[in-house]
Amino acid sequence: MFQFLANVNENCIWGFDLARRRGFLAEMQHQARVAEQRQRAAAREQAASARRAEQAWKAEQRAQAALQRASEADRKRLEKEAHDAHVASRQAEVEQLNAQLASVYDQVDSLLESTLAVDDYVDLASLRRRAEHPPFDRRLETPIPAPVPLPDPPAPVFEPPAPPTGLFGRKKKLAEAQAQAEAAYAEAYSAWEHEMAQLPGRRQAVADRYAADENNRTQRLAAAQARYLDECAARETDVAEHNASIDQLITNLSYGSVEAVQEYVGIVLANSVYPDGFSVEHEAEFDPGTAELALRVLIPSPDQIPTIKSYKYVKASDEITPVALSQKESKDRYAGIVHQVVLRTLHEIFEADRRALIQSIALEVGTQTINPATGNETYIPFAAVGVSREAFSEIDLSAVVPAATLEHLGASISKNPLGLAPANVSGVRRS
Repeated sequence: MFQFLANVNENCIWGFDLARRRGFLAEMQHQARVAEQRQRAAAREQAASARRAEQAWKAEQRAQAALQRASEADRKRLEKEAHDAHVASRQAEVEQLNAQLASVYDQVDSLLESTLAVDDYVDLASLRRRAEHPPFDRRLETPIPAPVPLPDPPAPVFEPPAPPTGLFGRKKKLAEAQAQAEAAYAEAYSAWEHEMAQLPGRRQAVADRYAADENNRTQRLAAAQARYLDECAARETDVAEHNASIDQLITNLSYGSVEAVQEYVGIVLANSVYPDGFSVEHEAEFDPGTAELALRVLIPSPDQIPTIKSYKYVKASDEITPVALSQKESKDRYAGIVHQVVLRTLHEIFEADRRALIQSIALEVGTQTINPATGNETYIPFAAVGVSREAFSEIDLSAVVPAATLEHLGASISKNPLGLAPANVSGVRRS
């Protein structure tokens, strides 16, 4: 439903460079939270969508199949049933689209409410990691089975000829048969002797092949073990460096280091996961002399927010068409986004800063968009406010009207952010 913000520039409104983006730790934290949210949302939407679509599709398929099998007498009735099933299928699509749209608007309209039940404090020690190593593939640890020994071939056995039959020439026949048997035995014995002579060489060749295969296996095993140990060492080093950076951040934050405060703010805001596709960027600068955090928040431009009120099915054209929101509804919704983001950001930072290192926040919320007059990319501020921790702590955000709260805080607010009208950000009162 949302498009993504892109090409955010480095304009500055407070006279110093706010180009500082999320730090490495903050970005890791943000991406993990975004991935978790997207997986949950995708699973819910896919399951609901699949059920509705499958039910409608099956009904339509059953009607079409029945229509094809029907006799002429039943055809008109079945044609109506098929048509009704098709209409029901299209209406199910409309319901699905409207449910998705309602979910998007519900998330956008509750940007402030959704953060109030969350403790925005980040326990930095919880960001330490432990190295996790995959199991080593132990298949190469198993020796190759030894080959089955080549057996000695059985020695040939002389087979005496059978006695000849008949009344005449028996002696001659016996002598001839005896000679043939002896010649066959001699030939078989010679072949046996030759095979026996070859057997040691064959046995040695088998043994050599086995030894070579085993040697190759042990070499591959040693190489695989070395690779595994190197990979484990690299993971351990990476985790050690990560944990060292966390420990250093904890130490620096305890001293109120500028870089540490800004990094912690980045982590806190990275934990603030907005609706999927509703991209929010932050730029911050901490002044230890005044204990003030100057912060800019970039939100999606108006053209990236849905302007569809609902979807409807038009039977005459068999089309699903969108119904646009009124100009007032779009204007009010986008203004509400701006107001809620301002209060949400102030709340999250003050709540997360348990050490009270930040005593006041100078906050500006705007967008990066194309200037319709010049065609160039430009930054447009929609709201600016300066507020102290003490003044903000007196507000019960669970019962406020965001626009009224910002007026109470002396904020400068655009009269029409949907129309890209900028707020007057000069001379914003500090509370």
